[in-house]
Amino acid sequence: MTDKKVEQPGVFATGPKNDAYAQYFIGQSYNNPLVTPSQDVSVPVSNVTFAPGCRNNWHIHHNGSQILLVTGGKGWYQEAGKPAQLLQPGDVVIAHDGVKHWHGATKDSWFSHLAITTGNSEWLEPVTDEVYNQLPS
Repeated sequence: MTDKKVEQPGVFATGPKNDAYAQYFIGQSYNNPLVTPSQDVSVPVSNVTFAPGCRNNWHIHHNGSQILLVTGGKGWYQEAGKPAQLLQPGDVVIAHDGVKHWHGATKDSWFSHLAITTGNSEWLEPVTDEVYNQLPS
């Protein structure tokens, strides 16, 4: 079996497979840390890329929030109890402190966003195929 070609849908390099967080994703994601916390900088910034159909689990950010800056492809963002939002390059999403949500690629497109995250992430249950497959194509 051959691997599908890894695309670079955004302006930043896709980076290596996101093995450190693979247990919190359905499908293949990639992570390119652009800013790592140090003595001078406390907020990490990463370019996260999702292969078509890939999405992360439901999760909550505690004692902080997450800003998503969409740089390439098409994807989804959904907060618990609300309809999913289609995301495209140039869109900005703020996942506020304590809000349960998920994000990922559409079924037929690669998707990249910059993730600027503060606080701690609590990883929850996967977004089931049943829920994901109900989203528009």
